[in-house]
Amino acid sequence: MTKNHQMFFKMLFTLTVIAVLSALVLSHVYNLTKEPIAKAKDNRELEAISEVVSEFDNDPFAEKMIISTTDKKDKLEFFPARKNGVINSFAIKTYSNSGFGGRLEMIVGFYIDGAIKSFKITQHQETPGLGSKADEPKFKQQFDGFNPSKHKFKVRQDGGEIDAITAATITSRAVIDAITRAINAYHNFNTGK
Repeated sequence: MTKNHQMFFKMLFTLTVIAVLSALVLSHVYNLTKEPIAKAKDNRELEAISEVVSEFDNDPFAEKMIISTTDKKDKLEFFPARKNGVINSFAIKTYSNSGFGGRLEMIVGFYIDGAIKSFKITQHQETPGLGSKADEPKFKQQFDGFNPSKHKFKVRQDGGEIDAITAATITSRAVIDAITRAINAYHNFNTGK
């Protein structure tokens, strides 16, 4: 074996050892951080739920149910909010894939009659300063008490009653799409379909 071949195999062995050790370290770090990351995500979601529903004294996470979308291709999470044992509002974790930056995830709160209470965007990739304004009070407050079954639930540019965010109509439509998905899944769940 020539000197070049020996050097090549030494380098290959060294790189293999480094790669295996790196994989082991990354695996260990992942296992250490997996649970705290999941708890932090659950805490953010519980905080979002408490922002979008009426006052409650139960644990909506413990009573979480899975409901199907209208096309039965996807599942959404349903969180009932109870006060003194009676459901007074509920939240649904929903999404839209039609945001300007792609997928937009949110938790939507509803009054018991099905009217929207509020929503909290939990994940998005919208343009900072434009689409990110979807989670600001100026845009969100027009949804409080809005009952999509009694009004045109579209942005004004599409003949509806919702004022879109200036220069972020696509994001506004994505918010409506996500809320509509939640409403339709809830109606499916309610009718037993």
